[in-house]
Amino acid sequence: MRAVIFALIVAIVLIIAAVATGFLNINQTREAKAPAVTAAPNGITAKGGRPPAFDIETGSVKVGSKETTVKVPSLEVQKAGRNKAAAATTNAQ
Repeated sequence: MRAVIFALIVAIVLIIAAVATGFLNINQTREAKAPAVTAAPNGITAKGGRPPAFDIETGSVKVGSKETTVKVPSLEVQKAGRNKAAAATTNAQ
């Protein structure tokens, strides 16, 4: 039961994020109309009514690849005995 509730919460958050970022655009194109309900001695009858209509536009994501040149820094490793000139020494007594 917890997994179903968690999945519903995640779905609602994703829909809210999609609408907020403009990736999902929902417009109502037709109003809803309630049915006419009448009560008679033999029961209740309902006539007419219609559901609302919506126009939904979604964004698109294009994924591709292209060749490019990337400058990669070079790394030079030297052994400790080769660079003695840079080593600081103190001969103070």
